[in-house]
Amino acid sequence: MTKPAPERILTMEPRERLIVALDVPDRASAVAAVEELSGAVGSFKIGMQLFTSAGPDLVRELSAAGHRVFLDLKYHDIPNTVANAAVEATRLGIWMMNVHALGGREMMSRTADAVNDVCSKEGHNRPILIAVTLLTSSDAAVLAELGIGGTEEEAVLRMARLTAASGFDGVVASAREVAAIRLDPVTANCVTVTPGIRPSDGTNDDQRRVMTPEAAVATGSDYIVVGRPIMNAGDRREAAESIVSAIASVK
Repeated sequence: MTKPAPERILTMEPRERLIVALDVPDRASAVAAVEELSGAVGSFKIGMQLFTSAGPDLVRELSAAGHRVFLDLKYHDIPNTVANAAVEATRLGIWMMNVHALGGREMMSRTADAVNDVCSKEGHNRPILIAVTLLTSSDAAVLAELGIGGTEEEAVLRMARLTAASGFDGVVASAREVAAIRLDPVTANCVTVTPGIRPSDGTNDDQRRVMTPEAAVATGSDYIVVGRPIMNAGDRREAAESIVSAIASVK
């Protein structure tokens, strides 16, 4: 049994739902990829590798040029540190950012309050705030190593409920858990961002909980994140357009 996704999904164009992970080592490579994919995808994700290499200037540059930037740094620290970092990220003009839900309620609630406050006082657009539940490279064995009880789905739901209660907008979770998130009354309206997306003719790489683009969208995912299947393709735009077509095929 699945529950219909929130109304907002129905108003989005298929390409808006595709986030491309800019998993490249430097600014020049990132700018080239953005130029190649501009207009074919909805947004671009800057993660730890690229941010460490190119820094906040690249985030400002892409945001100022009108691109939606998902800053994927997965903050996880004491509440004050994460809240302050989120304020500075907001000032960069980002569209979306994330933290680790394992940081707990106080970390997330103070971060949400700090972002809301700086947007109100300084007139910034408020970014979508999401929390990572369980990495798509993790499975039951990893949960056991960490001393976290229950199944992957149970762990994701616990963290999704905590996220929703902390003033955040949504979660990062594998597409395998989205149906359960949609059915839970606490998390049903959470924005869901799903990495671990692989076309049916692709390889899983180091991802363990994966799903095809069309299957992920059918479960109710708001946004899917795709990196290597696009970035490593001979024709990136063609690869992106193929995924957008798969999204559009889901009614």
